[in-house]
Amino acid sequence: MEQEPIQGNVLKTAAGVAGAGALLSPVGIPILQGLAGIAVVGVGIFAAGTAVMKVGEMISGGLNQAKPQREDDSPFF
Repeated sequence: MEQEPIQGNVLKTAAGVAGAGALLSPVGIPILQGLAGIAVVGVGIFAAGTAVMKVGEMISGGLNQAKPQREDDSPFF
């Protein structure tokens, strides 16, 4: 029987507990807040990039190209 996977799991668990303890300590709280701030900024940059891409696609698709309107597309019928 091999004991390597069990030792590896114990080390991973110990490292996870130590890391969580370090982040929740008084010294680690600013680090945790900084990581959360980086995540929020990343989401904002992603959203802005998506909006810019959509506008670029809309402009490159042509705003002046009129779609031919069929008679059954009228909202009054």
